[in-house]
Parts: sequence; C-alpha cells; structure tokens
Amino acid sequence: MPRSPVLFLLLLLLQPQPAPGLGLRGAGGQIPECNPCRPERCPEATRCPAPSIAARDECGCCARCLGAEGASCGGWAGVRCGPGLVCASRTAGAGPVGTGLCVCAQRGAVCGSDGRSYPSVCALRLRARQVPRAHPGHLHKARDGPCEFAPVVITPPRSVHNVTGAQASLSCEVRAVPAPVVTWRKVTRSPEGTQVLKDLPGDHINIAVQVQGGPSDHAATAWVLINPLRKEDEGVYQCHSANAVGEAQSHGTVTVVDQSQYRAARFPGPDDHM
Repeated sequence: MPRSPVLFLLLLLLQPQPAPGLGLRGAGGQIPECNPCRPERCPEATRCPAPSIAARDECGCCARCLGAEGASCGGWAGVRCGPGLVCASRTAGAGPVGTGLCVCAQRGAVCGSDGRSYPSVCALRLRARQVPRAHPGHLHKARDGPCEFAPVVITPPRSVHNVTGAQASLSCEVRAVPAPVVTWRKVTRSPEGTQVLKDLPGDHINIAVQVQGGPSDHAATAWVLINPLRKEDEGVYQCHSANAVGEAQSHGTVTVVDQSQYRAARFPGPDDHM
C-alpha cells in the first residue's frame, strides 16, 4: 500500500540529524564541533620542521604543522602525518599510549634523478617540494634502492709496528653500491724495480684475511691478521675494493723489529753508558 506524502514527511523529520561540524579525523576519530573561524584565537604560529607540508586544522581555520617522516603522531593532540605518510604504532613501552610515528607508506630506499639516495620515496617527494622547480618532474625517483656509486674508503688502514713473534693487524672500511669485493695485497718490488702486488693470504700460513658487512649501511670492513710476525712480513699492505662502478684502494705499513734487538735496546748491559 503506498505511503501518504504526509506520513513520509513526518518520518523524515523524526530522523536524528548529525551535529554541525562533525567529521572524521585521519586516524578514525571524531573531530570537535567547528565554530566560526576567528584567526585571532588561533595558537601562536610555530615554524614547522618541514614548512612545505604545513596545513590547516580540521576546521580549516588555524595553521598547523603536519608530521614529517619520523615525527610523533596520534595521541590526544591528534597530530596528523604529512602526505604519503601513515601513523604507525610504536613498540610497546616506547612512547605514550595511543601515539605512534609517521612512516612512509612505501618502505625502502630510492635513488633520485639527482643521483642522491633517499631513505624513502616520501623523503624524495619532500625534497622535490623544497628545492626550486626548474620544470615539472625535475626531481623524481630514478629507481628503487639506493643509487650506485664507486667504492669510497671511509677508514683507511693505520700503520702498525711490533716485534717478531708478536702479531699485527690492519683494517679498512669501505662503502659502495653495489657491495664491493674487498681484497688485501702486499706491495713488493721485482728484481727489476717494478711494483708487484701479491694477493693475501696466498701461501702464508701466518696470515689470515676476513671481510664482513658493516658497521654502517652499504659498508664492508676487511682485516688482515699476521701472527706470528716475521721480519719478512714487514712492508706495505694495500686494501683494494672494487664494484661495477669503480674501485679504490688505501695503504698501511707494517714495521717489524727483531725481538733480540728490541730487548738489547730496551735493557742495556751493566757496562753500557746511558
């Protein structure tokens, strides 16, 4: 049976009406009722850590900062994350209840068209908004993952000296993308006087070589250990690194003092004049 227009109008008027100004916050909670905008009542403006992602509050009245990557978010203050970021929960006990950190929705480092590596595509986009724009798309993602670069020696080997029978070690730290191949060589001279590089450990039973990743990202640390030291182990040692982009090397010197001569020089006889 069709409803009468009067009955339909009566039912419509009895429906609960939403309060003005109520809406949904990005985190899923309700925002307070918005009153007429009065800028003079807004909190004093603060300088945003990332000025290019400043915004207005939920009512579109007062200026506020959006959280940059790594900033705290959530909680009673309702700090919102910037574009492309999400508020991820902290590890239990790492911060106030209900708070989190702004993280990029797309994880992983990227290589920018400027040849620089960025920790995330969000960091790249933030940089693109901050630098002068030569033309649209002047700074964009070139590829996923960090940019490739030739090896760079971060910590060169330090020269050492010790006596025969003791031990000596050299180390060097290298950074590169893709990961470099790091080797140790001893620099010698041929009878004709030309430089000769001998790969280590070779047939030296008293020399060991080790390479492992770290301690920082895209880094490798290499060691050469000589134990026990012999007089013939004295010389220049080269830390050589290479990848598809290029190569680098650095040198350290090992000086070996004969133990008998060291003792004689350290403990003079009773008839020696000081």
